[in-house]
Parts: sequence; structure tokens; C-alpha cells
Amino acid sequence: MKYAIFDLGSNSVRLMLWERGKTLEKRVVVTGLGRGLQSGGTLDGAAAERTLNAVRSLKDYAKDRGAERFCAFGTAAMRKAADGGEFARRIALETGVPTEIIGGEEEAAFGLSGALCGRDGGIIDIGGASTEITVSAGGKKIYSYSLDLGTVSLTDACGQNAGKSAALSAEKIKEYGEIPSAEFYGIGGTATSLAAIDLALSPYDPARVNGHVLGRETMRSLASRLAAMSVEERRNLKGLQPERAEVIANGALLLVAIMERFGMEKITVSESDNLEGYALSRFAKTEDKR
Repeated sequence: MKYAIFDLGSNSVRLMLWERGKTLEKRVVVTGLGRGLQSGGTLDGAAAERTLNAVRSLKDYAKDRGAERFCAFGTAAMRKAADGGEFARRIALETGVPTEIIGGEEEAAFGLSGALCGRDGGIIDIGGASTEITVSAGGKKIYSYSLDLGTVSLTDACGQNAGKSAALSAEKIKEYGEIPSAEFYGIGGTATSLAAIDLALSPYDPARVNGHVLGRETMRSLASRLAAMSVEERRNLKGLQPERAEVIANGALLLVAIMERFGMEKITVSESDNLEGYALSRFAKTEDKR
């Protein structure tokens, strides 16, 4: 059976086509669902409509490619919003895609299993409204924390003020406490976009992004470069979706803050992430029986 799985993130809707334990294809539409959202507030109406339209169009795309089963999970924006549950029900009703909202710890666990497939290591997932860091050792999760800060919420708070963004990032990441040493992998749209920019990819090539190493010095230079550019200049940058131009510099600054505070010399970018982890959690046993 071919599955179509949707990640309803705070900045984008992502689709993964998955069959017999393998990722066939991924597609992404930037919708900005978490823009302007305060904890306990409600989702922006226009952003909600963009998200619904993205699910509809991506579902049609998946059906044209033989998908038979559809499901979706919402992350930080839908967790934080007072009407997140109502929006999940609306998605299911209007698109026919059953939708659940997953917790931050579960999101982190899916990212870990999707990226590492049982290997020891750590993952950093900088999303739109949250950033998960998770570490495994000896086949077990030994650390996990979901920080209530991401590229969209950082941009809402700081705009394009790099100094303010760097300072807020440095302050907020103290919440992580002490993180165990590990080989760290960056997953999600921020990490893959930064890799694509570093590689100046046009068009985007997931095979080249997967496994690309971003050293700390490279990230410092890249963050400074992005922060010095206007949003319009970033829209024309090779490797970057134009829709991410407003938030990518803040994502880079947040990653640099994490790498510096916790002494990470490098991260390796992984194309496999919480979509694969979700699929393995929900459907691997079903697939084994086929």
C-alpha cells in the first residue's frame, strides 16, 4: 500500500509518499501557519486557509501517484493554538485526511527514529514554532527537549534584527540545560535549506543535501551572510525557497547559537526526519503483515 503522510508544520505543509518502508518522494508548500501565534491564541485565518489549500493540492498530487491511504499530523502551531484541535477536525472534514496533533516529545522521538533508524546520535529539528533536540545512546533515548522557539516565532519576535534574534536565541536555549555529547544531525526545512544554500543548489537535490556537513565556522559565516541580506535578496538566493526568505536568517542564527553553546563542531544534514519516524511508528507493523 502506498501512503501519503502530511506534516502540518508551523511554517510549511510537507507531503511524503511512502511504500514498503521506503520514502518515494517529498514535496513542500510554505504556508506560515504559525505566523503571529501566541500560546493560547488562535490561528491566523489566512494562514489556515493556505494550509487547507496546500493539503488539498498535495492530496490530489498524491492520489495521481497512486496513494491509497492518507493521514496528517500537526506540530507546534496546532499544539499552541486554542483552536488547534478544531482546525485538525476541519482538515479531516474538508480534505478527507485524518489529522492528529502530536506532542513535542513525540515529535522529537519521530525525528530521532526517522533520521537515525536506531543508531546512536542526536538530532536538531528547528521548526517554525519549536526546536527539538533529542539524543540516543545504547539504543535508548537519553535526552529530549522541545523548545518553544522556531524560525517563525523568532521572526515574529525580532523581525530582521539579527542582534536581537541572536540574543533571544542565546537566552532561550538555556532551557535545554546540559545536552549529552553526540554526533548531531540536522533535520527539517531549516537544516535542509541551509545545506542547499551552502551548496548553491538549483534545482534542489535531496541526494546532495542528505549527508552534507555544516561546520560551525561555515554556519557562522552563512548566518552573517544571510542576516546582511535583505529579504528580497534572499528570495533570489540559490538553494532557498523564496517563501522561506523571511525566516531563514533567524533559523541560521538559532542554529549557530545552539552549536556554540553546546560545543558542536559540525552537524550532518539528514533528509530523513519525523515523517519517516511517524510512518515507521504508525504503519511499519501493518506493512510487515503484507
